[in-house]
Amino acid sequence: MMKMLFCGILLGAVAALGSAAQAADALAGKTRAGTCAGCHGVAGISSNSMWPNLAGQQPGYLVKQLKAFRDGSRTDPMMSVMAKPLTDEDIANLAAWYSGLQPSVEE
Repeated sequence: MMKMLFCGILLGAVAALGSAAQAADALAGKTRAGTCAGCHGVAGISSNSMWPNLAGQQPGYLVKQLKAFRDGSRTDPMMSVMAKPLTDEDIANLAAWYSGLQPSVEE
């Protein structure tokens, strides 16, 4: 009985994670990323060494960092302001967009 309960809980958790990952909309992220392009580049590759490249980053990492900027546990004068109005959906969409981009620009 305990084994069946554990399997049910585990399957429910896996299904929830899968649906959350599928819920992200990379095209909506691309639209939202217009405000990010000034620092992080249109293709997620920054032209300034002060700002990180976002192209090809792991989506979980991007979500974690944007939420940290939004809630104030990570601070930066620009990013704290930029992340404040983002919803969880915006963040998931941005992560989907940037994680799908190539991490380097071909010469």
